[in-house]
Amino acid sequence: MSTPKRVAVIGVGSMGSQAMWRLAARGAEVIGYDRYAPGHDRGAAGGETRIFRAVHLGEPAYIPLLRLADHLWDGLQQETGRSLRRRSGCLVMGESASPSMRLLLSSSATHQLDHEVLDRADLASRYPQHRLPEGHTAVLDRMGCIIRPEASVQAAAGRAEELGARVHRYTPVREVVPAAGGGVDIVTDHGTDHVDAAVVTAGPWINTLLPDLPRTVDIRRLISSWHVPTRHDWFAGGAPAFVRSTPHDCYGLPSPDGISVKLGLSPARHLPVPDPEQLDRTVRPAELDAFRQLIRELMPDLNPDPIRLSVYMEGYTESGNPLVGQLPGEDDIVVMAGFSGSGFKLSPAMGEIAADLALGGTTDHPIGFFAPAGLGAA
Repeated sequence: MSTPKRVAVIGVGSMGSQAMWRLAARGAEVIGYDRYAPGHDRGAAGGETRIFRAVHLGEPAYIPLLRLADHLWDGLQQETGRSLRRRSGCLVMGESASPSMRLLLSSSATHQLDHEVLDRADLASRYPQHRLPEGHTAVLDRMGCIIRPEASVQAAAGRAEELGARVHRYTPVREVVPAAGGGVDIVTDHGTDHVDAAVVTAGPWINTLLPDLPRTVDIRRLISSWHVPTRHDWFAGGAPAFVRSTPHDCYGLPSPDGISVKLGLSPARHLPVPDPEQLDRTVRPAELDAFRQLIRELMPDLNPDPIRLSVYMEGYTESGNPLVGQLPGEDDIVVMAGFSGSGFKLSPAMGEIAADLALGGTTDHPIGFFAPAGLGAA
């Protein structure tokens, strides 16, 4: 019997927890490292809810990966016995003539996604919570779900531990060093561990840990704002999650307790984070102006005064596509970073791909379009 491959996962968050689960499921000896602990609120996975949707505003090549992720989300729920998603549906709204909406409608039809196109009258009748401007279209993605991110990270990490993986909590990794003769050395304050391969899913700390990445990941500070409806029936009709594209660029989800609605804004409004260890968590009154305008124009039955505010960090790339693949010249180091605000729904699929790359050096899943110049992906 061959010796299991020893794989380190650096950062046990959105991607890292799923990578640990998929690696452990294949019999690898998996060691996870996190500067805090799975499910913490210092990265991108916080805020109680995230959106899963199959109807996609961007590159149609994401759709097979979203189908894989949908299957694996169900698998994680079955293995852990935890309710991590609710099939709420998701409304995607935008200018009918915009390139993103035209591509969405075309790719949804081509891939035979379970969706329905709604005009202004349809939306007003079925989802009066939302205002649809003239010349805009709404698409109801029936595969849409509301995901519980913190619970999902803990569930994936916990399942990996049940399968034999280990997680070093509150253990920052200082260096990831290619070892002479092959493999990788993982340097922490407690010493150095040698592994056969490493999957680096360090989120906002990616630039610090891998300063020689071909492309810098732009770390930005995002605000989530929770608002209570002023109408008692705001949640009628199932209250799907929603995404609005140009010119509004925002998203929202009903809270799990059915009391409030979480709103988030376009990445263009997110301020840069020079140091992820010094995240400014204070939300100033002026930063709420964009939320107030959004509510006034598109969801006037929400109270513009929030009952809760939270600040998180996300990594963005210039293209909006993540960095996924082996570090140039270092086949034993797999990088996953810069998911640009849309990666959580894909995270189980990314875990599967991380396992492919760490254990076999290649993957059959379509990720070539992720790879910018200088970061290879099979």
